[in-house]
Amino acid sequence: MKGPAWKYYMVFIVALVAGLAIIFGIFKIQVIEGSHWKNKAAALTTKYRKIKAVRGNIYSADGNLLATSIPVYNVRMDVNADALTDDVFYAKIDSLAYCLSNYFKDKSQRAYKNMLVSARKRGERYLLVKSNIGYLAQQKVKTFPLFRKGRYKGGLIFEKFTRRKKPFGILAERTIGYEMENVHPVGLEGAYSDVLAGTEGMRLERRLSGGVWMPVGDENQIDPKDGMDIITTIDVNIQDVAEKALLDQLRKHDADHGCVVLMEVKTGNVVAIANLARSSTGAYSESYNYAVGESTEPGSTMKLAALMAALDDGHISIDDTVDAGNGVHYYYNVPMHDTKDGGHGEISVKRAFEVSSNIGVSKIISKHYSKNPQAFVDKLYSFRLNEPLGLKIAGEGRPKIQHPSDKAWSGISLTQMSIGYEMLMTPMQILAFYNAVANNGVLLRPNFVKHYAKNGKIVKTLKPEILNPAICNRKTIEQLKVMLEGVVEEGTGANLKNAHFKIAGKTGTARIANASYGYKYTSKYSYQASFCGYFPADNPMYSCIVVVNAPSNAVYYGNLVAGPIFREIADKVFASQIEHHSPLNAEDQLLAGNVPVSLSGYYNDLVTVFNEFNVRTVNKGTAGPWARTSTKDSEVEILPYESEKYPKLVPNVVGMGLMDAIYLLENRGLQVVVSGRGMVKKQSIPPGRRIRANETIKIDLS
Repeated sequence: MKGPAWKYYMVFIVALVAGLAIIFGIFKIQVIEGSHWKNKAAALTTKYRKIKAVRGNIYSADGNLLATSIPVYNVRMDVNADALTDDVFYAKIDSLAYCLSNYFKDKSQRAYKNMLVSARKRGERYLLVKSNIGYLAQQKVKTFPLFRKGRYKGGLIFEKFTRRKKPFGILAERTIGYEMENVHPVGLEGAYSDVLAGTEGMRLERRLSGGVWMPVGDENQIDPKDGMDIITTIDVNIQDVAEKALLDQLRKHDADHGCVVLMEVKTGNVVAIANLARSSTGAYSESYNYAVGESTEPGSTMKLAALMAALDDGHISIDDTVDAGNGVHYYYNVPMHDTKDGGHGEISVKRAFEVSSNIGVSKIISKHYSKNPQAFVDKLYSFRLNEPLGLKIAGEGRPKIQHPSDKAWSGISLTQMSIGYEMLMTPMQILAFYNAVANNGVLLRPNFVKHYAKNGKIVKTLKPEILNPAICNRKTIEQLKVMLEGVVEEGTGANLKNAHFKIAGKTGTARIANASYGYKYTSKYSYQASFCGYFPADNPMYSCIVVVNAPSNAVYYGNLVAGPIFREIADKVFASQIEHHSPLNAEDQLLAGNVPVSLSGYYNDLVTVFNEFNVRTVNKGTAGPWARTSTKDSEVEILPYESEKYPKLVPNVVGMGLMDAIYLLENRGLQVVVSGRGMVKKQSIPPGRRIRANETIKIDLS
């Protein structure tokens, strides 16, 4: 073949081969490998994704809700739903846009319409219309044009998730805690997450543009199993008293931070725990769980452990005497100062403890253990003071009891340890030790949860955990109890003496060491004031510790700073526990000649209660189903509830109980925020004003 013809043939052959190769490649992909690529494409656009379970609630011991998961919704719309034709869509889009704008008040009607129309033109199937709305708003949205047709005819899709809420705000906030991804678990939320979390479900979802995932049908969905509830040991009323008492003293003494823990002696159940710290602005809040996590030198509260060792080893009795000297004593040329200028002189062991004599206690320990300090340390170890309590809540500080083999051990270590220095303890660890004395030697692990529950029924009850059935012999315990009572009756804690019941405990005033500057800063010492004890002393029911760190208004002694907090809590608990009080002698003290004050509320309930207690009532007009009441000298007047006639106006709930007030307000579309306890004394929106959509009203109780 001559001429250029062969070149054309070569081009034709190459093109033919290339075409055949392409055809073969298409055939291979579509037929031979078709199923493989189809599965791979499906894996990129659809997959099974987790559905979070509803987290269980956290309740107080008295039934109040401490933490719960409230439903929150994202409103989405399939603007290209199969049944949503152009005629239907454009006939109602203006009305829908108007309703959205009028209810949420975040965009104009035009902005909403443009968003929906543009999304339809783009072919979107999962448009986010509004995020983070509550249950009442969700119910309202269901009534809007188009949306009232539902998902398949109107394109309405709700994406539900939950948000954690604490109805009591900052009350026990750090102890309740939180549980978040990639964050170390905090408090009960973290500690009991395996109980609260439940079991996740699974469902098939399709990935849309923008990384949005949309559920694909329900037939293959595995529903999640909701978490269990936990019923804590916390009593909300006592918790409130503890936090207020602590806050008042922190403010009074301009302290840096402090904590309070109240515990049941026989069970180890923590009834109240408060932790407050001063921020840079001067306000106090719960930012850290000091009771659980802060290890410090406890000071004089640990004199109890020192004398427990000497008593249990048989070296002393509480009636023995010790020469406490003239107020200053030297150990290896290092002075130790006593709690009284001029010293206490020769006193009994019991009196040395009552007046918190540093020299008296240190001389006792030095006399009997200086030749064998390890025996003293081993005795403290036998009390389990060197081991963590193993609390379920994360973050427990580690205790530290100096040992003769440690590099830091010196000639004065033994005497310093006898008065609570050269050792580290957390408030909770000290309290557990004192609680063991109150509990006749039985050391318990502090507990925060009483029950697991599901759908209102108890599933599991958590029993007290014994860490040591007898930290020392019974005779030692009895002698220690006498000394602890003596502290309050005639010692450093005399300002806590109570006319109605006896308190036993020990004051503590410790200098706080800082890693940077030791015990002194700008020529001033920094102190920690504390009081730890139990009550009633003759039949211990509760143990309590109070620690106030760095009081800075010239008063820093444990009895004056921490003592009043302990006293206020003890008084409140004693007054609120009926078993502490003798029954009334009179057979019927119900009315005692006076008519009880009545709340306004649901008419049938009011009449039932009045009839049950033989309270005379007089109807003033036609009442029902709601009524107002007016208490007179010998009767209760029942009056009509005028607000009932005007369902679009804010009702008057002043004088009602909380449940009735919430029922009325929420049924009129108002979102309620509650403050305080008791009956309603004030409402933020005056009665008679027209109700606005999605409006919040605050009611104060008293």
